Amino acid sequence: MARFDDLLAEGAAVPTEGWDFSWFAGRATEQRPSWGYARLLAGRLPAAEAALDLQTGGGEVLAEALGALPAPPSTLAATEAWPPNVEIARRTLAPFGADVAEADVLGDLPFPPGRFDLVVGRHPVAVRFDEVRRVLRPGGSYLAQHVGAGSVRELTEFMMGPNPTSAHPSPGPFTAFAGAAPAAAAAAAEAAGLEVLDLRREALRMEFCDVAAVVVFLRKVIWTVPGFTVEAYRERLAELHASIERHGPFVAHAQRFLLDARAVEPTIE
Repeated sequence: MARFDDLLAEGAAVPTEGWDFSWFAGRATEQRPSWGYARLLAGRLPAAEAALDLQTGGGEVLAEALGALPAPPSTLAATEAWPPNVEIARRTLAPFGADVAEADVLGDLPFPPGRFDLVVGRHPVAVRFDEVRRVLRPGGSYLAQHVGAGSVRELTEFMMGPNPTSAHPSPGPFTAFAGAAPAAAAAAAEAAGLEVLDLRREALRMEFCDVAAVVVFLRKVIWTVPGFTVEAYRERLAELHASIERHGPFVAHAQRFLLDARAVEPTIE
């Protein structure tokens, strides 16, 4: 059991702040969506006068896109709910003049109506599309890569059993949580006054090469196994470790969808 215990200890000690996944190199792999979110983002930002990144994590993805541009938008803001990530994001995005606001994922966005012409996000935990529409100018764009329904289901069910109960409350008509069906997220966006221009979905192969990688992933992507701790799931982790040692990497599939929408011009009666 020494190797198993060492791997658990290693996985439990890895910092999980931000959205830097470089630690997983050689330990886990994940296919990337064919649309290339960072590339799309870098293509949209130059035309934006004012842009907002929802739930930016440590700001890494936005910074990657901004780094490919000659200059950032004249107004640049981001939100993040987890205080340790807020500080990381402020450091990461400071060179681009971004204002990073701490904001609950289900709360009102701390910006006035019509502040932005571009709102973006990568893997938001929850999106209130009524708030997105409020802060967008008429004709402004929403572009985001979401986590789709059943993402990494193989790992969730291995750890929790078949069809675990969702930890999310029932969403309102304008809200989509991580793990929503693409059509449901699109319906919430349209109900809030956005016109969906593009909706694409892909299933992407993931491989976990050791149990330490599983532990770090579950600590970092907290909605996969809500309430995960090494102590509470030690028995299941031991079974997973034995399976990987005997049969090779544990395979799961990430579900991703791209939602591209536009704020509808208000109707004049």
